Amino acid sequence: MPHKSPLPVRNGVNATRLRVPAAGPWPTIHEYVQETFGHIDPAGITSRFRGGEVVDAAGVPLDTTTPLGAAEFIWYYRSLPQEPPLPVQEAILWEDEHLLVVDKPHFLPTTPAGRYVQESLLVRLRHRLEMPHLVPIHRLDRGTAGVVIFAKEPQTRGAYQLLFENRRVYKTYECVSLLNDHPSGVVDRFPLTLRNRIEKTKGVVVSQLCSYDTADSGRRPAQQWHRVKGRRRTDPVPGANSSSRIELLHHGPPPGGAPESPVGLFRLTPHTGKTHQLRIHMAMLGLGVLHDRFYPELWDDTPDDFNTPLQLLARSLSFTDPLTGASRQFTSTRKLDYAPVTPDSEAS
Repeated sequence: MPHKSPLPVRNGVNATRLRVPAAGPWPTIHEYVQETFGHIDPAGITSRFRGGEVVDAAGVPLDTTTPLGAAEFIWYYRSLPQEPPLPVQEAILWEDEHLLVVDKPHFLPTTPAGRYVQESLLVRLRHRLEMPHLVPIHRLDRGTAGVVIFAKEPQTRGAYQLLFENRRVYKTYECVSLLNDHPSGVVDRFPLTLRNRIEKTKGVVVSQLCSYDTADSGRRPAQQWHRVKGRRRTDPVPGANSSSRIELLHHGPPPGGAPESPVGLFRLTPHTGKTHQLRIHMAMLGLGVLHDRFYPELWDDTPDDFNTPLQLLARSLSFTDPLTGASRQFTSTRKLDYAPVTPDSEAS
């Protein structure tokens, strides 16, 4: 069972949970935390313990003398750095008593991560709507724009999370890619479905393609899972574990004539949900998503250029509502800035 935080949301951010070893060379929990994280903020850690801001699962404050083994988990609030505001704005698409559907802009992370805490979609919405229990049911990369769904009520959140877990949500994306050769050399390749094996290593920003035996090439791109004593258990399936359908919607010159190469607007339908799956699949085809800093090559980390967002958009998301049985479909109103110019768009 998930551990419920004994501390409420503060400044739009959940308290951080840390598992503490039951035994070891540290006489107190405070000394364990200092050795683990003291290189970041040693004075701040001690101050939290002395101020009663570190608690156990029952919400009982711990101090600098609490012995190791007195608590398996502790909770505390992280220090929040000053963050410059990101010059992008989310938009609410739809809301009822259970769900909040939001059109996320490029550059805004879905949840707090790294140097972005207050400047995350979740924390912004918690402040803006005064909804401390708001939780995203799924996530988009910081660079990807489009539809994100949040659960408003803890009591009904699980029913919607199961839709994603059981792959009962239909998603479509759009992207813009450079057509480095003549468009006629690309058009005949689509539509197509791309399948392969993708693995993500914790702490590594990019995912990796993995080979597999020919004998496993006919396996379904999925993972089999079952529950053991209430916990989700995943057994890897050999062979492909990712699959995407890719369609070319139209192609032509980009707005304003830059870049000079013609571009294509593609519809992407993921059948699985591996990290960076769509970006990897487009890069594999030699049609990497325009302004992708990860694939096919990882670029150096530089400040954001808000004039060149990643040309990837979560266009739509649909499912049958598990509570009402109604059909739900939500569509982003955003546009990809570099989508090819067509006669219809020129007329408008």
